[in-house]
Amino acid sequence: MREFSSAPLLWLGLILAFACIPIVPCIPAFWITLWVYIGIYSLVAIGLVLLTGVGGMTSFGQAAFVGFGAYTSAVLTSRYGWSPWATLPAVVLTAGVSASLLGLVTVRLSGHFLPLGTIAWSISIFYLFGNVEELGRFDGISGLPAFDLFGVSLASADRVFYLVWFCVLLAIVVSSNLLDSRMGRAIRALRGGSQAAESFGVKTAYAKLTVFVYAALLAGVAGWLYAHVQRAVSPSPFGVHAGIEFLLMAVLGGSGYVLGGVLGATIVTILKDQLQSVLPKLIGSDGNFETIVFGILMVVILQVARQGLWPMFARFLPQPKPQQIHKSAMALPRRPMPDKGRLILSVEAARMQFGGLVAVNDVSFKVNAGEIVGLIGPNGAGKSTTFNLVTGVLRPTAGSIRFMDSQIVGKLPREVAALGMARTFQHVKLAAQMSVLENVALGAHLRGGRGTLSAMLRLDRSEEASLLREAARQLERVGLIEHMHKPAASLALGQQRIAEIARALCLDPCLLLLDEPAAGLRFAEKQQLAVLLAQLRAEGMTILLVEHDMDFVMKLTNHLVVLDFGTKIAEGAPDVVARNPAVLEAYLGGVE
Repeated sequence: MREFSSAPLLWLGLILAFACIPIVPCIPAFWITLWVYIGIYSLVAIGLVLLTGVGGMTSFGQAAFVGFGAYTSAVLTSRYGWSPWATLPAVVLTAGVSASLLGLVTVRLSGHFLPLGTIAWSISIFYLFGNVEELGRFDGISGLPAFDLFGVSLASADRVFYLVWFCVLLAIVVSSNLLDSRMGRAIRALRGGSQAAESFGVKTAYAKLTVFVYAALLAGVAGWLYAHVQRAVSPSPFGVHAGIEFLLMAVLGGSGYVLGGVLGATIVTILKDQLQSVLPKLIGSDGNFETIVFGILMVVILQVARQGLWPMFARFLPQPKPQQIHKSAMALPRRPMPDKGRLILSVEAARMQFGGLVAVNDVSFKVNAGEIVGLIGPNGAGKSTTFNLVTGVLRPTAGSIRFMDSQIVGKLPREVAALGMARTFQHVKLAAQMSVLENVALGAHLRGGRGTLSAMLRLDRSEEASLLREAARQLERVGLIEHMHKPAASLALGQQRIAEIARALCLDPCLLLLDEPAAGLRFAEKQQLAVLLAQLRAEGMTILLVEHDMDFVMKLTNHLVVLDFGTKIAEGAPDVVARNPAVLEAYLGGVE
């Protein structure tokens, strides 16, 4: 995400060299015009990089937002005499409002329903453009004015080139700022599923809608530029076919990289122009044969280079520097720990039914501050389901759950997290494409407050430094500091579980829920984990853990709760529970 954060002089040189294209005499006007359109399409592709490649929401409908921008400016300039510059706020408003309305429905979809939804409203909007009389029906609107700047017309390609690519450069900077922020981490965490992000305070629906609207705004600005470069608009460039091409640009260039959007727009635009000239001659008839090539290209890229082509290009460029940890950054405020022995979690007759299956059967137990409580039982006993009830992931069919004197039944996971409860998961839920440091920093999401606009304008640097410092502190605490700049997917399973603990600690909780934290750890690593948990207990942390390693549990916990088939069968001190006949029956099938 930080693909151009190093070697600023090199990038400045490349930008200046690129800016000389329109004034080089040997470059034909045709190629300058082509680069103008590449810039326009790059804006849409950058938006799709954030929406699809980073946020994990596949959209075939971005061409519709290009159309909203183009038609808004076309109507205002041709019917009401507005200047093209004056229409820009209206374009942004139209794209933003339409994206908000469509996004409220679309981002709630998941799986294959999401892209199908974007195709559905994209088709509807295409026919809307083609059937509204005020928009010129399928003939469109022509005779639009060109841009002018201080009385100088930008009608020619060599002049409008600079306006278009200034917008592209601005989009690159703003998009990179957004991704390199607290809000950017929330957006990137969406790709691996929303449950973990929601458990650490991320408003996942808001994060999805934010990136959806942002991508639409970039598409709307692209439409604004297109209308006054082309000097005419009609529905044909804004249909599903164009939406597929835009998606191909993002995937081909590198759907996880901002500059990949520019690379993909360049390749697809040039390739399309050349194929439209060559293929009809080879085949002997006219037609949109380039679509066939694009379809094959999409399949090949998904098979052999799922990260797109940008990583291949990036190998020849200076590598971005790791994120710097500023030790001088202000420390985050700490949550006061409850007095030792105080009741902080009370589960009363909690019941969870899935149809006719009773997963948790009227379970009751209490957790006091400053102790480690183990929730144990054979496989399928209902332990993880109980965790999900306590953390708000599931709403119990019946019963009461109170945490820190608050009734939490019916609260969302992020609302429970805000009260001071953090958790890990039975199956590791780290964002594989993010670094270990960024994954852990996600745990501190609720400890920051800067929003999207602050991130885009880079006004959040002080807070961001504090969040990263806290994440590094927790990684050092758990012994993973030397791995903080590695991708999370590169860690061994045991290390990933420890990284999840560090992420949970970043929330600064008073109750830590650990779901099988020792699974996958070697003996020495389990001993280190036991030392860490004992240290946390000594510092006032309360821990509720699920674990199958009985030796680990018996030596560490103060209190045990035993479940079997969703029912509590025993509770008490570890040595007492270990001799309980019902527990021996559940684990060993009975004793002589």
